[in-house]
Amino acid sequence: MPISLFSVFKPKKAAVGRRSTIFLQNKLYFHFSYDILKTMEQDDTLSDPVSASDGEPVKTKGCEIGKAPEKGPENGHDKQNKLLEFLLNIVRGAAIGVAFIIPGFSGGSVAAILGVYEKLVGSVADLFKHFKTSVAFLFPILIGLILGVAALILPIQWGLGHFPIPTVSLFVGLALGGLPSVTQKVKGKPKWTHIVACLIPLAVAASLCFLPTASQPEGFLLGLNFGGYLLLILIGAVGACALVVPGISGSMLLLIFGYYTPLVQLLTEHLLVGQDVGVSLLVFLCAGIGVVGGFFGVSVLMKYLLRKFPRGTYFAIIGFIVGSIPAVYASVVRDTGTALLSNPWYIVAAVALLLVGAAISFTLVMVARKKGKKDGPNAEQ
Repeated sequence: MPISLFSVFKPKKAAVGRRSTIFLQNKLYFHFSYDILKTMEQDDTLSDPVSASDGEPVKTKGCEIGKAPEKGPENGHDKQNKLLEFLLNIVRGAAIGVAFIIPGFSGGSVAAILGVYEKLVGSVADLFKHFKTSVAFLFPILIGLILGVAALILPIQWGLGHFPIPTVSLFVGLALGGLPSVTQKVKGKPKWTHIVACLIPLAVAASLCFLPTASQPEGFLLGLNFGGYLLLILIGAVGACALVVPGISGSMLLLIFGYYTPLVQLLTEHLLVGQDVGVSLLVFLCAGIGVVGGFFGVSVLMKYLLRKFPRGTYFAIIGFIVGSIPAVYASVVRDTGTALLSNPWYIVAAVALLLVGAAISFTLVMVARKKGKKDGPNAEQ
């Protein structure tokens, strides 16, 4: 090998008077070829997982041959980003939790508007397959959901009791302003199947408020028998559809079955004030078991649909969200009557809050979109 390299770099014959210069040039070429040989020998040694001398694996700086390099310690910027994402997921979970309090709203709709729907469904569906990754994402969402319900259920119930239309209008505005985050998933000319996939969920979501609601005696949850607790698990599983399917309101389904008001009263008038704590915890435990089971099952189904029919599924999601908006107003008017609508300032307040909500969510969507473009295609979705 040195001879061939030397011959390659060997200069042409020159005059006798320049022999000293040629000798120096040849010496430099020889050293250059020798350095190339040493580099090639080192590369051959590093590429061989077993050394010829002792048969032990050859270790390089920071890693072993055949293994990926070990990750170095996280820098401060990475830790700061992870902490920020953790806090943002708590806020997202709180927003999803608030949707469960308002009849007609869906936690799935809020998750889709916030841009975390696919990741939320995938994390639940792959909980046992990618346990650590799924729990790392779902844990702050769950914390936020619990905090959002516990902190805001009383103020929102007060607003729905005294100013129902303006209170609902604020959240309707938030939903409308966030729709661009969902519609961007279905860019391009739709097929007729996509239109049908949008119209059917729209009709289903809008018709929920017109279904007759069952009535249950006050305090009946405190005296349930074994069959009653099993039925409560089933009700929780059906209500879990609202956690996953956008536009299907869990609180609306509970109203139809006659469980919404008793559950809210059990939480606010018994559990939170320390009365009948044991029975109250048992009731919410059974409902929670049903919710978890239904949530997992529907998440697996939605993940499959999003993977196989992404555009059609998002058209259906848009239909559910749009159809749930008239259902919200219809359910509120049905529960509170139309007497307050005669006051013009009441209508002005409702329109103003709707515009405020729309402006807030639309601004957040635009900021998130600009951040995504700035981060580039490799940014985390």
